[in-house]
Amino acid sequence: MNLQVAKNNVVTLDYHVTDPDGEVVDEGRDPLVYLHGGYDDIFPKIEEALQGKGVGESVKVKLQPDEAFGEYDPELVQIEPRKDFPKELQVGMQFEGGPEEGDGDDFMIYRVTDIEGDKVVLDGNHPLAGSALIFTCTVTSIRPASAEEIEHGHVHDPDDDEDH
Repeated sequence: MNLQVAKNNVVTLDYHVTDPDGEVVDEGRDPLVYLHGGYDDIFPKIEEALQGKGVGESVKVKLQPDEAFGEYDPELVQIEPRKDFPKELQVGMQFEGGPEEGDGDDFMIYRVTDIEGDKVVLDGNHPLAGSALIFTCTVTSIRPASAEEIEHGHVHDPDDDEDH
């Protein structure tokens, strides 16, 4: 039975991501497994390109920033007092933070991008925000999703006993 990439199939991809200059952004050490069919498990443009493909077929998709991790938003950069952070602070560390105003449900990950004296610069942008990306992937397996996976809208790890 030759399955094709279609709605409600679980697809496994070997992939790697480069920027437009060919610099490797993500060498894809671990396969990417996602539920196909508009569940937002993978960028929509890649999902579109994979539709109807079979095992062993490859696609190469160029994503503009707004199709990947979004445009860089300077408003997501904040400067905070150094005293608000742990003693062991380094550039590259990540912290979870809530929005200044709003209902407080939207937690974001902020990366420390600079430490200057008693100030810390935090950036809430994804490290790849503002970047165009070239996503090359090969379909390595396709299987029908379970009813539970379809209901939950994501792939379940067979070793993971999920309660939700």
